[in-house]
Amino acid sequence: MSTASPSPDQPPPWRSGTGAPPPPASHNRFSDWAPGFVVFAGVLMLINGCIEAFRGIMAIADDDVFVSTPRYVFRFDLTGWGWIHLIIGAVVALVGVFLLLGKNWARWAGVVIVAVSILENFLALPYYPFWSIIVIAMDVFIIWALCVYHPQPAW
Repeated sequence: MSTASPSPDQPPPWRSGTGAPPPPASHNRFSDWAPGFVVFAGVLMLINGCIEAFRGIMAIADDDVFVSTPRYVFRFDLTGWGWIHLIIGAVVALVGVFLLLGKNWARWAGVVIVAVSILENFLALPYYPFWSIIVIAMDVFIIWALCVYHPQPAW
């Protein structure tokens, strides 16, 4: 018996309506999504950093916008918190830009700077609680998205 290839009129067996060959057994569907998560994390870092920088400018310019808790352990001058938010927000946005440019070091720098952002927002929780909780939640997702992606080596 000869093993002839299918005739030109017959589609190959793997083309039964899907339009693509079946994935190899070791294929992980999540690995297709992971690069998209890194891009999403980069965009979120860029947005988050800009908003944090604006929050810092608000604290520096007008202290009346924020709540003041009289007996807070980590009490700090609100203008000082503003400068901290401004600097960390600018660094988060800058690392987000480098992440979108595809720099490998930006993934690990992003994890570190976003972890610092989580700590900073936790310490500033009494001054703007609702927004601090939102930023902490976004930062946790950013760290997850940056840690889940493991690029395959080229060799």
